Order: sequence, then structure tokens, then C-alpha cells
Amino acid sequence: MDEALLRSLTPSVIGVLVRRGADFPAAEDAVQEALVEAVRRKEAGEPGAEPVRDLRGWLTTVAWRKFLDAARADAARRRRQDLLYEEPAPGPVPSVDDTLRLYFLCAHPSLTPSSAVALTLRAVGGLTTRQIARAYLVPEATMAQRISRAKRTVSGVGFDRPGDVSTVLRVLYLVFNEGYSGDVDLAAEAIRLTRQLAAAIDHPEVAGLLALMLLHHARRAARTAPDGALVPLAEQDRARWDTALIGEGVMILQAALARDRLGEYQAQAAIAALHADAPGAGETDWVQIVEWYDELVRLTDSPVARLNRAVAVGEADGPRAGLKALAELDAALPRYTAVAAYLHERDGDRTTAARLYAEAARSATDLAERDYLTRRAARLNALG
Repeated sequence: MDEALLRSLTPSVIGVLVRRGADFPAAEDAVQEALVEAVRRKEAGEPGAEPVRDLRGWLTTVAWRKFLDAARADAARRRRQDLLYEEPAPGPVPSVDDTLRLYFLCAHPSLTPSSAVALTLRAVGGLTTRQIARAYLVPEATMAQRISRAKRTVSGVGFDRPGDVSTVLRVLYLVFNEGYSGDVDLAAEAIRLTRQLAAAIDHPEVAGLLALMLLHHARRAARTAPDGALVPLAEQDRARWDTALIGEGVMILQAALARDRLGEYQAQAAIAALHADAPGAGETDWVQIVEWYDELVRLTDSPVARLNRAVAVGEADGPRAGLKALAELDAALPRYTAVAAYLHERDGDRTTAARLYAEAARSATDLAERDYLTRRAARLNALG
């Protein structure tokens, strides 16, 4: 039994159980138990046992039995026994894709972002609680409690309730930004899930998010040095960028933009595409990037977008123009000080830049970023 195939079947099997009368938490628990049974069967080898020809039907049958066993054992649910269907005969299960509905259910507005991400990885991604806990570097018990609370929150929500695409996309964006930690590559997992969503729903912003992920992921190998040090975009070895991912991302983005329904993810992807299109840092079309940041600010009014726009203005029109744009923003913004340091360095004010780099390093939460900022400050101080 192929693990990747089992994970891909998880959403549809949960959907079958829910349609048969199981509530979401009970269905999700039953499917997880069925997956454990599948893994146990694979590891045991079971000599003489016939191979499973219809894996989806087998998984559905086992999950339904697990659900019935749990329901019958729960005294509090005995009054609901008459609502349970009789166990269906083993055999092929009609193919109905419930993945999209599960996305919307897991991204319910009553959930916190962290709970929505965890529930999406569990129910749609098919990851175990242990895998999710390792990815977030928290104890398994902590993650189990988080997922249990999330499932209780959505247990009374109608399965066919219309969802909010923007919320689903935000959850997937959060998953992607977690990057890689533990034994689960969350960036790759986010791309996999977004591909699923793009196949299930025709929406330009879904395509825009997928293009954005692919374009950013294409630069991953060049982002760090062999010693783990952070390598800024301008200094990256572009020969290490994944041209296949860039080509796919650009193609998806172009098709989305042609529909003339611009959204924030398409705008961000367009900026990433312009960076990917430049043979070298000095050939980047910063003027056009500023124009795309103008669109992004118009769409979102995001302080982070305005901060990044100040950097782009500094590249297109000179560091003093960038500092002028930066002065209009709140100095408490994350990375504000690092941007100010960079623009002062570009303007030739090494003393101020070194001081700001050191200040930014003290407030940085990411170790690689802190080391990078500290080295910048030390280099400028050495230059006097």
C-alpha cells in the first residue's frame, strides 16, 4: 500500500463517512485508524493475503467499521444508533471528490489560523499528528489538543456550507510560509495541496497562489550557503534556480492574469516572476516591480506590501527615494529597521547602516536572519 496514495485518498474517504451520517471529528478519527490499519497490514506483510485491488473501497470499508465500533462503544451516542446506516457491502465506492468541501470546513472562520493549518494538514494532507507536531516543533500532545479543539469547533458545521476561498488560500499560504522543519517539508506539502485545490476549483487567485509558491520554491536551493547562512536574493547563484518550476509558475500566472480578475496572489506572483526573469540582480526590472507593488497596495493596503515597495522604490529611483517612502510607514513594522539599514548602506551612510543592522539583529526571531544582519553590521564597522 503506497503511503502517498493513502494520503491522497484521505479526503474522499472522510467525505464518504460524513455523507453516511458520521460527524466530521468522528469520521476523521475513523479514517486515521483505518490508515494505521493499512500501515500495520503493509509492515506485517500478511503472507498469503490477497492484494488490495480497490484501495479506496478497502479504506472506506475499514474506516466505516472503525466508526461504527466507536459509535456503538460510546454510551452517549446510543440514542443516535437509529441514524446510523447499516454497514454497506464491501466493494467499489462511487467516486465523489470531497476534497474541496474539506478545505472550506478546515478553514472555518471560527478557527484560529494555527488550528486551521493543523486541521488542514491532518484532514486534507493526510499527515499524522506526530508529523504535524514535528513540523511545528511542538510536543505531540500539544498538537493533538490543538487538533481536537479544532475538530470540536467544526463538528456542528454543515458539510455543505459554502466556503470562503480567500480563507482557504490564506491557510495554504500560511502552510507554505512555514517552509521546512522537522521531517515534513511544509513548503512542498503546501504546493501539493494547492495543486489539489487548483484541480478542484477554477479560480484565478488559486492559480495565482500556486504560481507564487512555485516561483518562490524554485529559488530554494540558492537561499542558503553550505554552512546554512542566509543568501539574499541579489547574491544568489541563479544557476541553482529550478527553471522547470519557474517555467510552470510563469505559465500558470499568465493564464490567470489573462482572465483580468487581479488579486493579491497574482500580484505577488507577478513580482516573483519579474525577479525570476532577470538573468542577474543588476538586470531586474525594478520600475515594473514598483508598479506591481502599487497594485498590491491598492488591493490589500498591507503594511508589509508598503515596506517591500519602499525597497523596490530604493532600487528603481535611488536609496533616498526609498528612505522617503519608508519614512511614511510605522517604524514598529517587522523588518522595518533592516530595510532602513539596507537603504542607508546603499546611500553610503555606513555608520547609520551598521547601527541599524545591529539593532535589527537583536530583534530578529529567525537565527539565520539574525546571523546575516550581525555579519552585515560587523562588515560595515570593519570598513569604518
